[in-house]
Amino acid sequence: MELSVLKIDGTESGKKAVLNDEIFGITPNDHAIYLDVKQYLANQRQGNAKTKDRSEVAYSTKKLIRQKGSGGARHGSLKANIYVGGGRVFGPKPHFYGFKLNKKLKQLARFSALSYKAQDQAIVMVEPFAMDAPKTKEFIKILGNIKAGDRKVLFVLPSNSDNIYLSSRNLPEVKVITVDEINTYEIMNANSLVLVDGVQDILASRIKR
Repeated sequence: MELSVLKIDGTESGKKAVLNDEIFGITPNDHAIYLDVKQYLANQRQGNAKTKDRSEVAYSTKKLIRQKGSGGARHGSLKANIYVGGGRVFGPKPHFYGFKLNKKLKQLARFSALSYKAQDQAIVMVEPFAMDAPKTKEFIKILGNIKAGDRKVLFVLPSNSDNIYLSSRNLPEVKVITVDEINTYEIMNANSLVLVDGVQDILASRIKR
């Protein structure tokens, strides 16, 4: 698959970028995408919820009333869950929600997501560029020139650029990441994908066979 590489003013640079069919042209595996997105979202969960059980609340363990003869139920401690301030029964504990996925499955999921974007013609190639200073207005102009769309744009750079990142930070519909940070969730969550020329070669060099 070939795409024209655009300049940041929206005109064609005359260069063609070849997208590897093993990355952008496979038959997408929906279940692999589901598992990878599920893992990504699970890893975002903190799992910090915690309550104290009766062994952890700070109350005296002195027996409240005698065992028999009171006419009421037996009680041995104010730590019991039936009392206000007592320990909670089966309360939440700190919990890790993530789970393991094989590297090849995660690769299949990423390539499936990229193939979906290629099928939808939602990929724009841009030649490498630099910004002298963080300027959101200038970055918006670039997005308009290359017709990246105005909803959920994922901008992928070959390497980190602070000025480009800072220029996009105030735009809620735009996310700038490096090729090292690319993942299935971000790809599928975006309506259009902007790749800076060179990203496709880095992805191709990392294919695990």
